[in-house]
Amino acid sequence: MNKTDRQLAIMLELQRSKVLRAEDLASLFETSVRTIYRDIQALSEMGVPILGAPGQGYSLMEGYFLPPVGFSVEEAVALLMGTDFIEQRLDGDYGNVSRSARRKIEAILPESVRGESTRVRETMRLTQAGEPVTSWKEKEYLGQARRAIMERRKLRMTYLKKMPETDGNRRSTREVAPYGLALVLGNWILIARCDLRQEIRHFRLSRITGLTVLEDRFLIPQGFNLNSYRPPDDRNVRVLVRANPVIADKISESCHFYMESTDERKDGLLVNFRVRHLEELLPYILSWGGDVEVLEPESFRHRVREEVEKMLKRY
Repeated sequence: MNKTDRQLAIMLELQRSKVLRAEDLASLFETSVRTIYRDIQALSEMGVPILGAPGQGYSLMEGYFLPPVGFSVEEAVALLMGTDFIEQRLDGDYGNVSRSARRKIEAILPESVRGESTRVRETMRLTQAGEPVTSWKEKEYLGQARRAIMERRKLRMTYLKKMPETDGNRRSTREVAPYGLALVLGNWILIARCDLRQEIRHFRLSRITGLTVLEDRFLIPQGFNLNSYRPPDDRNVRVLVRANPVIADKISESCHFYMESTDERKDGLLVNFRVRHLEELLPYILSWGGDVEVLEPESFRHRVREEVEKMLKRY
């Protein structure tokens, strides 16, 4: 980054972050603190009202704003594709906002940049093949959950669990304190503290069949940050499978979350999986047909055999 670009970037950072130390700016732009001092002095001499507070850092004088900044083709594409993504994946409120933002961005772009960015966007897609499309019902629940998170209100929902209880029932009613939302492999996940289980649980929006925002309020634990939150890994059941090497890519693409390791042998590809429940892996094993064989545990071999026998009876 040359000196002019760096000084402009410093002004943008000060406008965005309000107060920054010289050490922070030096780390951000990978330069020395002495260079930052020189940049600050040069900006001040150009008339930029930068204030310095000992022990605190630098800031722009209140009320000072930079003039509109021009975008390169690449920057315009990034912004416009971002609005495309929001319209595809978020609820109606943000869908309307994203369309409005897209029109404003396109309006301020020079004709040449707008035309080139349109051509680039026509050759790129955000939706990954095989990922589910966010349905209108999920977008509705997404909007309710998003507003409940911002207002710190609890949710009551009817949830269709992946694994049935001992009585065979998969439907459950829960009251939860919503902490955040995450888009994982095309699926919106609600991260919330469940009153029933008394711990943080993950709920897929596509499995919710009824959602109500309650008047009850809650407090998010101090220090909780969704960006740094990592759920505990409770995949404690191990499965060993021998597979035909020709479907190695298929296994990796469809089941990578559960995969632990692979080992190519003369008699086939050994694949180790870790799952919470054996039933999670069953649909994948059946879909790979005669190209795989479960080696361990023995109980899972029997379970696969039972399912195959049921299929044979139908044919």
